Amino acid sequence: MAFLHKLSKASSLAGASLIRRLSNVPENTVYGGPKSQTPNQRVTLNQLRQKYKKGEPITMVTAYDYPSAVHLDTAGIDICLVGDSASMVVHGHDTTLPITLDEMLVHCRAVARGAKRPLLVGDLPFGTYETSTSQTLPSVSRDALRLSAESSSIRENNDPLRVPQRLLWKDGAFLDYEQAVDTAVRILKEGGMDAIKLEGGSPSRITAAKAIVEAGIAVIGHVGLTPQAISVLGGFRPQGKNVASAVKVVETAMALQEAGCFSVVLECVPAPVAAAATSALQIPTIGIGAGPFCSGQVLVYHDLLGMLQHPHHAKVTPKFCKQFARVGDVINKALLEYKEEVTNGSFPGPSHTPYKMNPKDVNGFSKELQRLGLDDAASAANEAAVEPEKMNMVNTGSN
Repeated sequence: MAFLHKLSKASSLAGASLIRRLSNVPENTVYGGPKSQTPNQRVTLNQLRQKYKKGEPITMVTAYDYPSAVHLDTAGIDICLVGDSASMVVHGHDTTLPITLDEMLVHCRAVARGAKRPLLVGDLPFGTYETSTSQTLPSVSRDALRLSAESSSIRENNDPLRVPQRLLWKDGAFLDYEQAVDTAVRILKEGGMDAIKLEGGSPSRITAAKAIVEAGIAVIGHVGLTPQAISVLGGFRPQGKNVASAVKVVETAMALQEAGCFSVVLECVPAPVAAAATSALQIPTIGIGAGPFCSGQVLVYHDLLGMLQHPHHAKVTPKFCKQFARVGDVINKALLEYKEEVTNGSFPGPSHTPYKMNPKDVNGFSKELQRLGLDDAASAANEAAVEPEKMNMVNTGSN
């Protein structure tokens, strides 16, 4: 495919060398490498394409830090998504909108250090690839900018408004394609990711996806329910439930494929819609709340592990998410046991008090404390030097 050809050419870019240095497996980054692939080496786009052609399901899970990345790595997950869902499950917000690019980069770097095998994908957070005119040129009216941008006779060099050519008028808004590419580059170069994911299927978003691909960066599209657009969708609502909406999902997915995306996430759409999109496309579909007919599946780390048992989180845990464990219950139980053992003095016990001083050093230490006038401290040191069982009796006040 044309987009894979473009991706292979991108390895000659200066940025690619930095990405390879950042990679935990530099000989097997997203674009492949000189050595043959082994099960423990980085998953590449080539591998994913082969799995797709063979009809083998692709697995994707989110991760946000070093420990979760290590877990995905150990489990052999194909794609690790550093999602903007971190805004909700890590930072405690009600939506994905508040998380910033700088915060995402912190998550990306931590994950890149922990995940040696999966293909690493970073979300472009809301507001980092679509810039309003009020943000870029606050002193110029919106109508004047629109007319200037639409006029073929006005050029940046002689236009008194000096509308940057990178700001294109599309769908009633200005989309900053240069910003979109710059953000994607930062996700790879500073975050250590192999690819990026962006949401939405409007013509402007599709053009942004194309611009990023043409810059040599692998892109996953995302259609159906797009959490960054909840203000337009009216909340976290499933899409594709009527004829017009279902057709739009399929057509949008096809447009993202045409733009060069190597995969498309289908979120919260009926199974027939997902099946139709999967059939129509020649790239993998990754479903989340989209039924079993996609090329692969993705779930949020905290959701599938049942990690958050707090009542507030329970209200927003998706209906489609299967909890493969109740890790939250295990964590809560462990914390309660820790609190109880610290309170009753049984922790730390002898087996968790491993560091000892020999009697000669204890005696010398005690004398030095007495010389400094710290008689009580010297007595405490002598008492703590007894056998661990006796020490515990002293700590708990037992006779």
